[in-house]
Amino acid sequence: MKKFLIAATLPILLTGCFNDTSDLREHIAQVQANTSNRIEPMPEVTEFDHVDYSAQTLRSPFVIPKPEAIQEKLQQMSGCLSPDPRRRKQPLEKFALSNLTMRGTLGELGVTWALVEASDQTLHRVTLGSYLGLFNGRISEVSDQAIKVIELIPDGAGCWVERETVVAITDTAAAG
Repeated sequence: MKKFLIAATLPILLTGCFNDTSDLREHIAQVQANTSNRIEPMPEVTEFDHVDYSAQTLRSPFVIPKPEAIQEKLQQMSGCLSPDPRRRKQPLEKFALSNLTMRGTLGELGVTWALVEASDQTLHRVTLGSYLGLFNGRISEVSDQAIKVIELIPDGAGCWVERETVVAITDTAAAG
Protein backbone atom coordinates (compact mmCIF):
# COMPACT_ATOMS: atom_id res chain seq x y z
CA MET A 1 0.00 0.00 0.00
CA LYS A 2 2.87 2.38 0.81
CA LYS A 3 4.52 1.71 -2.51
CA PHE A 4 1.33 2.50 -4.39
CA LEU A 5 0.87 5.78 -2.47
CA ILE A 6 4.46 6.85 -3.18
CA ALA A 7 4.15 5.86 -6.84
CA ALA A 8 0.92 7.89 -7.19
CA THR A 9 2.22 11.09 -5.52
CA LEU A 10 5.66 11.12 -7.17
CA PRO A 11 4.41 12.13 -10.66
CA ILE A 12 2.24 14.86 -9.10
CA LEU A 13 5.23 16.31 -7.23
CA LEU A 14 7.48 16.11 -10.28
CA THR A 15 5.04 18.07 -12.43
CA GLY A 16 5.83 21.14 -10.28
CA CYS A 17 9.52 20.96 -11.27
CA PHE A 18 9.83 22.18 -14.86
CA ASN A 19 11.95 24.80 -16.60
CA ASP A 20 9.20 26.90 -18.16
CA THR A 21 9.71 30.45 -16.81
CA SER A 22 8.14 32.24 -19.74
CA ASP A 23 5.35 33.81 -17.62
CA LEU A 24 7.95 35.20 -15.20
CA ARG A 25 10.01 36.67 -18.06
CA GLU A 26 6.87 38.17 -19.58
CA HIS A 27 5.99 39.90 -16.29
CA ILE A 28 9.54 41.31 -15.92
CA ALA A 29 9.42 42.67 -19.46
CA GLN A 30 6.04 44.30 -18.81
CA VAL A 31 7.29 46.00 -15.59
CA GLN A 32 10.43 47.25 -17.38
CA ALA A 33 8.36 48.67 -20.21
CA ASN A 34 6.06 50.60 -17.86
CA THR A 35 8.84 51.93 -15.60
CA SER A 36 10.65 55.13 -16.49
CA ASN A 37 14.33 55.71 -15.84
CA ARG A 38 13.81 59.40 -15.10
CA ILE A 39 13.86 60.59 -11.45
CA GLU A 40 11.97 63.74 -10.52
CA PRO A 41 14.31 66.57 -9.44
CA MET A 42 14.35 67.53 -5.76
CA PRO A 43 12.04 70.42 -4.86
CA GLU A 44 13.72 73.78 -4.64
CA VAL A 45 14.52 74.85 -1.08
CA THR A 46 13.10 78.26 -0.23
CA GLU A 47 15.40 80.92 1.12
CA PHE A 48 15.43 81.08 4.96
CA ASP A 49 14.45 84.47 6.35
CA HIS A 50 16.67 85.21 9.35
CA VAL A 51 15.14 87.35 12.10
CA ASP A 52 17.27 88.64 14.96
CA TYR A 53 16.15 87.76 18.49
CA SER A 54 15.03 91.08 19.94
CA ALA A 55 14.32 90.07 23.53
CA GLN A 56 17.89 89.80 24.85
CA THR A 57 17.04 92.09 27.74
CA LEU A 58 14.08 89.92 28.86
CA ARG A 59 14.36 86.78 30.97
CA SER A 60 14.98 83.60 29.01
CA PRO A 61 12.04 81.18 29.19
CA PHE A 62 14.55 78.32 29.62
CA VAL A 63 16.14 79.66 32.82
CA ILE A 64 14.62 79.44 36.31
CA PRO A 65 13.53 82.90 37.56
CA LYS A 66 15.73 84.66 40.06
CA PRO A 67 14.47 84.70 43.67
CA GLU A 68 14.04 88.49 43.47
CA ALA A 69 11.51 88.13 40.62
CA ILE A 70 9.51 85.55 42.56
CA GLN A 71 9.53 87.71 45.70
CA GLU A 72 8.34 90.72 43.66
CA LYS A 73 5.39 88.71 42.29
CA LEU A 74 4.48 87.54 45.81
CA GLN A 75 4.57 91.12 47.11
CA GLN A 76 2.13 92.15 44.36
CA MET A 77 -0.32 89.49 45.56
CA SER A 78 0.34 89.86 49.29
CA GLY A 79 -2.88 91.83 49.87
CA CYS A 80 -5.00 89.01 48.41
CA LEU A 81 -6.65 86.04 50.03
CA SER A 82 -4.91 82.78 49.21
CA PRO A 83 -4.91 79.22 50.56
CA ASP A 84 -1.98 78.03 52.66
CA PRO A 85 0.12 75.83 50.33
CA ARG A 86 1.93 74.25 53.30
CA ARG A 87 -1.27 73.03 54.98
CA ARG A 88 -1.68 69.27 54.91
CA LYS A 89 -4.71 68.17 52.86
CA GLN A 90 -7.50 66.32 54.65
CA PRO A 91 -9.22 63.20 53.22
CA LEU A 92 -12.44 64.95 52.13
CA GLU A 93 -10.54 67.53 50.04
CA LYS A 94 -10.29 65.11 47.14
CA PHE A 95 -14.09 65.16 46.64
CA ALA A 96 -16.26 67.91 45.14
CA LEU A 97 -18.90 69.25 47.53
CA SER A 98 -21.58 67.82 45.24
CA ASN A 99 -20.13 64.34 45.95
CA LEU A 100 -20.39 64.78 49.73
CA THR A 101 -23.57 64.15 51.70
CA MET A 102 -24.29 65.05 55.32
CA ARG A 103 -25.83 62.02 57.06
CA GLY A 104 -26.20 63.21 60.67
CA THR A 105 -24.55 64.75 63.71
CA LEU A 106 -22.88 63.64 66.93
CA GLY A 107 -22.32 65.76 70.02
CA GLU A 108 -19.97 65.46 72.96
CA LEU A 109 -18.89 68.01 75.60
CA GLY A 110 -20.24 70.96 73.63
CA VAL A 111 -18.60 69.91 70.33
CA THR A 112 -20.89 69.03 67.44
CA TRP A 113 -19.54 66.63 64.86
CA ALA A 114 -21.14 66.12 61.43
CA LEU A 115 -21.13 62.76 59.69
CA VAL A 116 -20.30 63.19 56.00
CA GLU A 117 -20.52 60.41 53.44
CA ALA A 118 -18.21 60.64 50.42
CA SER A 119 -19.01 59.30 46.96
CA ASP A 120 -16.79 56.26 47.64
CA GLN A 121 -19.26 55.24 50.41
CA THR A 122 -16.88 56.11 53.28
CA LEU A 123 -18.19 57.94 56.35
CA HIS A 124 -16.15 60.78 57.88
CA ARG A 125 -16.54 62.80 61.10
CA VAL A 126 -15.92 66.57 60.70
CA THR A 127 -16.30 69.65 62.90
CA LEU A 128 -15.51 73.38 62.93
CA GLY A 129 -12.24 74.10 61.16
CA SER A 130 -12.17 70.83 59.17
CA TYR A 131 -11.53 71.10 55.44
CA LEU A 132 -13.51 69.50 52.63
CA GLY A 133 -14.21 70.03 48.93
CA LEU A 134 -11.91 70.86 46.04
CA PHE A 135 -11.64 74.61 46.76
CA ASN A 136 -10.03 74.68 50.22
CA GLY A 137 -13.44 74.61 51.91
CA ARG A 138 -13.22 75.22 55.68
CA ILE A 139 -16.22 74.38 57.89
CA SER A 140 -17.45 77.53 59.61
CA GLU A 141 -20.61 76.16 61.23
CA VAL A 142 -22.08 72.75 62.05
CA SER A 143 -25.77 72.45 62.92
CA ASP A 144 -28.22 69.55 63.09
CA GLN A 145 -29.48 70.30 59.56
CA ALA A 146 -26.48 71.59 57.60
CA ILE A 147 -22.76 72.35 57.40
CA LYS A 148 -21.66 75.84 56.30
CA VAL A 149 -18.44 75.80 54.31
CA ILE A 150 -16.33 78.80 53.27
CA GLU A 151 -14.48 78.01 50.04
CA LEU A 152 -11.63 79.94 48.42
CA ILE A 153 -12.35 80.31 44.71
CA PRO A 154 -9.60 81.63 42.37
CA ASP A 155 -10.59 84.92 40.71
CA GLY A 156 -8.28 84.50 37.72
CA ALA A 157 -6.00 87.41 38.64
CA GLY A 158 -3.88 85.56 41.20
CA CYS A 159 -6.13 86.27 44.17
CA TRP A 160 -8.89 84.20 45.80
CA VAL A 161 -12.47 85.06 46.76
CA GLU A 162 -14.47 83.55 49.63
CA ARG A 163 -17.75 81.81 48.83
CA GLU A 164 -20.12 80.33 51.39
CA THR A 165 -21.70 76.99 50.55
CA VAL A 166 -24.11 74.82 52.52
CA VAL A 167 -24.08 71.02 52.63
CA ALA A 168 -27.52 70.01 53.92
CA ILE A 169 -28.45 66.78 55.64
CA THR A 170 -29.88 64.07 53.41
CA ASP A 171 -32.08 61.31 54.75
CA THR A 172 -31.09 57.93 53.26
CA ALA A 173 -34.64 56.55 53.57
CA ALA A 174 -36.09 59.49 51.62
CA ALA A 175 -33.35 59.35 48.99
CA GLY A 176 -33.77 55.60 48.33
